[in-house]
Amino acid sequence: MKKRLVPVLLPLALIACAPEEKPPPADLVLFGGTILTLEEAQPEASALAARDGRIVAVGDRAAVEPLIGDGTEVIDLAGATAIPGFIEGHGHFMGIGDAQIQLDLRAARRWQEIVDQVAAAVAEAAPGEWIRGRGWHQDKWDEPPSPAVEGFPVHDSLSAVSPDNPVILTHASGHASFVNAKAMTLAGIDRTTPDPPGGEILRDRRGRPTGLLRETAAGLVQRARSQDGAPPAGEARRMIELASAECLRNGITSFQDAGSPFPVIDLLKQAADDGLLGVRLWIMVRDSNDELRAKLAGYKVAGYAGGMLSVGGIKLSIDGALGSRGAWLLEPYDDAPHTSGLNLIPLESARETAEIAIDHGVQLCIHAIGDRANREVLNLYQETFAAHPDKRDLRWRIEHAQHLHPDDVPRFAELGVIASVQAIHCTSDAPWVPDRIGERRAAEGAYVWRKLLDSGAVLINGTDAPVEPVSPIGSFYAAVSRRLADGTRFYPEQRMTRQEALESYTKNAAWAVFEEDDKGTLAPGKLADVTVLSQNLLTVAEEDIPRTEVLYTIVGGRVAYRRP
Repeated sequence: MKKRLVPVLLPLALIACAPEEKPPPADLVLFGGTILTLEEAQPEASALAARDGRIVAVGDRAAVEPLIGDGTEVIDLAGATAIPGFIEGHGHFMGIGDAQIQLDLRAARRWQEIVDQVAAAVAEAAPGEWIRGRGWHQDKWDEPPSPAVEGFPVHDSLSAVSPDNPVILTHASGHASFVNAKAMTLAGIDRTTPDPPGGEILRDRRGRPTGLLRETAAGLVQRARSQDGAPPAGEARRMIELASAECLRNGITSFQDAGSPFPVIDLLKQAADDGLLGVRLWIMVRDSNDELRAKLAGYKVAGYAGGMLSVGGIKLSIDGALGSRGAWLLEPYDDAPHTSGLNLIPLESARETAEIAIDHGVQLCIHAIGDRANREVLNLYQETFAAHPDKRDLRWRIEHAQHLHPDDVPRFAELGVIASVQAIHCTSDAPWVPDRIGERRAAEGAYVWRKLLDSGAVLINGTDAPVEPVSPIGSFYAAVSRRLADGTRFYPEQRMTRQEALESYTKNAAWAVFEEDDKGTLAPGKLADVTVLSQNLLTVAEEDIPRTEVLYTIVGGRVAYRRP
């Protein structure tokens, strides 16, 4: 018996005495702070380790100590808070960079200040060079312009300081532009030019164009500058670098780009190949139905260039913005009773786009701000879903969902439509929203996040940058406080809880583009995309939320930004 036992016992003894194999070292270890994982099974931890771009351990310091090797970057959080990397749910990536290489008009408090900025730029420009600016908003000026049409200036003073340089100044909303006479000449705009479908050339009482171009009318001038909508390659590279840096400074690790045409996607794909993208992009294609039919199959991609670029949606805009009175309403504007806004594209064209999305297995993401626009999009989605009962879990989205009729609020959850909101728009727009739609409509349907959440809808959050600064902390604060600059609150009963607001920027945003297996929470196996903040957004005093700083932005286990 003993002889037969020895061969069995000896290997057991050798195994018992052999040293335990040490796991390979981590590339990054965080410890010494609060880690909000947003995982139900383990919502909070104090340490995390990452290797090869993914999380390998979440727990306490004892769990990560064995993973520290000679090449491991070890960061003592010193009481700071780590969260899943912020996901910008709706922004314009190239626009963030572009805004930094043109005139910044956001601080202007009267029209003459803008004219003076343009005059200074003309003095430095070559004849014929385009002068561009962005960020003006007539409702934020201290005094109305004179002369004016519908509260907007006329181009005479602008044309006088720039007779030989075309000028295009984009409204803060991105849904209107103001141009000078030279730009209109290059675009062929005069008193006989008809309004394009979905746009308006604002005119004075004599029929003369004032320089204000609403919605698609601005495209007449944009095409005079660039036929395909793509900037020159060198300029594009600079825009990408600036946009990446700005996002990383604000703690953003992933960015959902709300509409780029195929030529711009080509530039972004090249940037991904060159390692130029600092954040992960998920792109909605904005192009004609003919182009979508011809090219979409060749562009649809998930996780290209090591997870840095995905193309998975189509972007449409059914209406414009409230600020420029382009949002499509069920009833006329209170401060402009002659109009109910603009429908930018024929509904039949949108139905064709919906079928293209179904055929190619991509998400449809439609911009809708006014209550009429939201109703029409919900109707379109309902019709499409009914026509394709075999298609499940489509996760189609409405971008903005700003002003809703009460009857349409529960339809988001009923249809499984995602409400992609930008909380910062609420507090930015609030001072003039009642002027546009009146107190009754504002109370019933303006930025009604609580009603949407209570009905079971999924909300994601963003900034619509460069319309607003690309600051998740600013939008988080707006979501939980609805506090304006003067200290008042805009219908505070519609606030999100802090947990809801944080999830809207992380796990919900990941789910909204089918990336929940890789992003949105901190758990072993997921991408090591982490944002480290100076304060815990769930517990810090409300008035201190805006003072929260981004200390580190980590993408794929690599520190891509650290506060100087």
